[in-house]
Amino acid sequence: MKKLCIVCLMPVMALLLAACGSKPTGKAARLSGKIEGLGNDTIYVIGMDRLFDRTDTLVVKNDKFSDTLSIDTLSGVYLLFSDGTEYPLYADCRQHINLSGSTSNLHTLKVTGNVYNEEQTAFQLSLDSLGTTRPDAVQEKAEDFIRAHTSSLVSVYLLDKYFVQTPRPDYERISHLAELLTGELKDRPYLTQLLEKLESAQKMTQGRQIPFFQTTDADGKKINRTQFNDRMLLINVWASWDEASRKANAPLRKLYKQQKGNKDFAMLGISLDTDRNRWQEAVRRDTLEWQQACDLGGWHSDIVQKFSIFSLPFNVLVNENGRIMGMNLTLEEIEQQLKDPSVVSSARISGRIQRKP
Repeated sequence: MKKLCIVCLMPVMALLLAACGSKPTGKAARLSGKIEGLGNDTIYVIGMDRLFDRTDTLVVKNDKFSDTLSIDTLSGVYLLFSDGTEYPLYADCRQHINLSGSTSNLHTLKVTGNVYNEEQTAFQLSLDSLGTTRPDAVQEKAEDFIRAHTSSLVSVYLLDKYFVQTPRPDYERISHLAELLTGELKDRPYLTQLLEKLESAQKMTQGRQIPFFQTTDADGKKINRTQFNDRMLLINVWASWDEASRKANAPLRKLYKQQKGNKDFAMLGISLDTDRNRWQEAVRRDTLEWQQACDLGGWHSDIVQKFSIFSLPFNVLVNENGRIMGMNLTLEEIEQQLKDPSVVSSARISGRIQRKP
């Protein structure tokens, strides 16, 4: 599960400011590096919170990139690569952040420039040497770091990534770890927004009424929940830049073909893309024949806020009365619901969590 993504976040696309000289000046940080195997590509730079509330781009040529990032205070951002991999880094004005590594393992990039990047790099390497990707083992490693670094911005990221971005978040554990964080972290928008969304996410449970939402289709027409009254509705949220989303579209194509003639069931795909052409090209390429919508708001889209979506892909099944039947259901679980709506997989009603553009 990516998000990506990662991916989290912001609808406004802008080119990074051009730089001159070896060090950034004024309200800017320099990002440069070489990642072997990247070739000629584009890296998205996505803010973790409202201190950097936009999406910028880094242009890569022959594995190398160098540009400045308009920034006036310490901020966390995600680098989103074209394969869906996200990597966090931290930057402040006048800092020079350097990255090095290889596309063979984008999760273990070496990032320098300040203590937070060094801490993040060390943690990523420790995960790589762990020898397992078992969620409980990774969470234990992340918890150890948080307890030992209660004033580090990296701890907020780890709390988000490895405890919030899970199929079934342990809200009590998350709350306990958040209480350990000290100093100015308590006032960081990243942490406050995270806790606010967790509180909201607990309301998105089976049996509750789905929040009213509104989005836009390819012709610019508004779409909302009331248009699907008296029908069971499957909403899947995805994005062209998210690899996991694209893979998740395959079983949905199968479901659509099976249920195409069912007048009591509807499907709605909502993209978190910010580029109309990329969105429509992905719809065409992935043969998504059911109704599609995208307001080009990315992670600021109405649906993200209303449904407390933290990661992609995301789906929610709603009955004919607008009540939630389940979230992040598998194809088999959706088919079972269509056969017998009284059967619900309680293990699947919690939302996954992650961020990307």
